[in-house]
Amino acid sequence: MGDKDTEKLMAEGHFQDVLALLERYRRVEDLVHRQEMPRHDLVETLVHRQHVAGLAVKLESLPTAEVAFILEALPEADRLLAWQQVREDRCEEILEKISDAVREELVSAQAPPKPKIMLNAFELHNGRLRQIPVENRDELAQLKPIWVDLVAPTAHVRQWVGELFGLDIPDPDQLTDLEATARFYVEEEGDIHLTSDFLLDLEDRSRNVAVAFILHGELLISVRKEELPVFRLQRLRARTQPGYVSSGKDVLLDLYAADAEYSADALEDVYASLEAVGKQVLDIQITDEQAAQLLAAIAQQEDLNGRIRRNVLDTRRAVSFLMRGKFLDHNQQEDARQILRDIESLDGHTSFLFGKINFLMDATIGFININQNRRVNQLTVFGVVFMPINILAGVGGMSEFSMMTQGIPWPLAYGCFMAAMGMIGWGTYTALKYSERRKVRQAMKDRLLAGSKQ
Repeated sequence: MGDKDTEKLMAEGHFQDVLALLERYRRVEDLVHRQEMPRHDLVETLVHRQHVAGLAVKLESLPTAEVAFILEALPEADRLLAWQQVREDRCEEILEKISDAVREELVSAQAPPKPKIMLNAFELHNGRLRQIPVENRDELAQLKPIWVDLVAPTAHVRQWVGELFGLDIPDPDQLTDLEATARFYVEEEGDIHLTSDFLLDLEDRSRNVAVAFILHGELLISVRKEELPVFRLQRLRARTQPGYVSSGKDVLLDLYAADAEYSADALEDVYASLEAVGKQVLDIQITDEQAAQLLAAIAQQEDLNGRIRRNVLDTRRAVSFLMRGKFLDHNQQEDARQILRDIESLDGHTSFLFGKINFLMDATIGFININQNRRVNQLTVFGVVFMPINILAGVGGMSEFSMMTQGIPWPLAYGCFMAAMGMIGWGTYTALKYSERRKVRQAMKDRLLAGSKQ
């Protein structure tokens, strides 16, 4: 048996161990969740930490290649749980060894960690980007980067980076305060400034994050307030694919292209969510509580669709600005045209989704109105049925009724009177039902006649 076969058998054995840990974790978590006990939340939290800690220890003991093999083989839900237990400094190395589809899934699903280092510089090394964390001015001065990325930088960091390159680095907290006309401009020295929105699609709530770009010759400087999946995916691609980028402008265009791809993935999620909502809306019966939940889900997807549309429109403006200013060479111009074509294809999808959202919203509101009309109709039926009974009850309470039944024992007189009231009420109810059935039969006949004429 060769070394590769032995490694494969060992990886499969470790995979079974991880599956056993995950199965034990879910079984115990479900058992604790169903138990009623004092301080239930605290107990559940302790059990959760205990079992995920065991999973983290197991993954930490395995080589990078085996962890990548296990992540690829796990189901999606288990994969994400296991991925959350991987130590942060091993993530990039593991991502390099897995397939593109799984890699993008993990990059998109992983919660953006708060960066410990505010500044990363990227140099070209053998045609690939090499990421170098930078902590002070001297370290950055010794490099020849094509991309300097600042995440939530302090005023001090912005100051010494600006002094090193002779630039004014903007404050990421104030990027949203810029007017639309100040988002794209060229300084007298030739530096190009762009401010663009990038989509951040989270499970709880999605939002647009403003990012400032400065093209200083062949150097790209990016400034933003928080980590974004698009930037992490771009760094990974440039690290693993030789010749992927060669200058700061290439990095900028690839970021815009990756943003368009990320928006397309978010649109696919909107399609899937609306399809699930549509199946419930088209159900025969929907309660008011279910309708309220559906309206909330539809409103959430409408908000996400609007943010996607705003995001791609902003990207289109930025790419068009670069093309109109003739800042790109021939190959970069072609890349920019492809980005615009991708964005144009997304416009049709967002427009279609807006129409679908409006339809589902109207249909849900229609079901609410039907439920209200049904209740009003029931009250109307009760009112019509009891109206003659109320009249008879008023007559029975008059002194003339006592005079009319004089000589008849009152139990017999009032008993016959109550029986007459019940018969009249039943007759009224039967007449209403017969009238409704007759209307339904007449409507069906009309439809059949209309169909035969066609």
